[in-house]
Amino acid sequence: MEYRRLGQTDMDVSIIGYGASPLGNVFTVNPEEQGIRAVHTAIDHGINFFDVAPFYGDTLAEERLGKALLSKRQNLFLSTKCCRYGNGVFDFSYQRVLSSIDESLKRLQTDYVDLYIVHDIEFGDREQILNEAIPAVLKVKEQGKTRYVGFSGLPVRYLAQIARTVPVDVVLSWGHYTLLNDEINDELAPLSREKGFGLMNAAPLLQRILSDAPIPAWHNAPQAIKDMQPKLLALCQDYGVALSDVALRYALNNPAIATTIVGLAEPDYVEKNVRVLDFTIPEGLLDQIENAVAPVKNQMWFEGKPANNIPKPTTV
Repeated sequence: MEYRRLGQTDMDVSIIGYGASPLGNVFTVNPEEQGIRAVHTAIDHGINFFDVAPFYGDTLAEERLGKALLSKRQNLFLSTKCCRYGNGVFDFSYQRVLSSIDESLKRLQTDYVDLYIVHDIEFGDREQILNEAIPAVLKVKEQGKTRYVGFSGLPVRYLAQIARTVPVDVVLSWGHYTLLNDEINDELAPLSREKGFGLMNAAPLLQRILSDAPIPAWHNAPQAIKDMQPKLLALCQDYGVALSDVALRYALNNPAIATTIVGLAEPDYVEKNVRVLDFTIPEGLLDQIENAVAPVKNQMWFEGKPANNIPKPTTV
């Protein structure tokens, strides 16, 4: 396993991060015992960063991860989130952030987390994010219930805008460093170096589009992006490699990103992803993928409040 320092924290995190959302049956129903074995398999292979949220499975993922990490907390880094909950409920208020951490710590069966993240800030009012949610997670840090704080979201340019304004340790971007999108490099990666915050990437397989798994019915990507799956699968098949291996290896190769979070719930899948550390993308394949995805490259769907979805500047 390879490790990278997460910004200016004292955390050397595995470049593959364990995404615990599948423990909450977000994609398919997974038995609890299988998920616990997946967590233990990840630890055995050197994965030391675990990311979860109360939103995943309406608290189920936190509960299961807490059971899996019981008595194994030493030398591991644990991250959870606040402000996004089940059934489409968002609450970015100061008091809800303070109560949410206590609920999460109880489910996770620990007295602190290493990282506390305001979840999907694009769904909140900008002023409330700046004046309530961020100050509240900083208060949680002051209380010793978290060691570091940050925020996450989809619209990468909005993340950069907020990161210029508030003092956080970490920013978690998802969907913007994949075979189909590299916009994290435009503003957010340079800004992370300038300001010193740690940069994390999630969804390197773009919620299954860059794999051979069925794309979930709830997926918000435009159809043109979903239609890339069979084309890329065929290209990779010509080279005798798996699309998911190529996609993950591509994401891991970005040195600006400390850890890339991958959703894991089966021991075999953990081992498959760890094997990517020894995988090299065949020469010429990335060029062919670039040509294939060019018509849809960096086309992204929007989520959250329209005012928070900052478009890419147009060039003349």
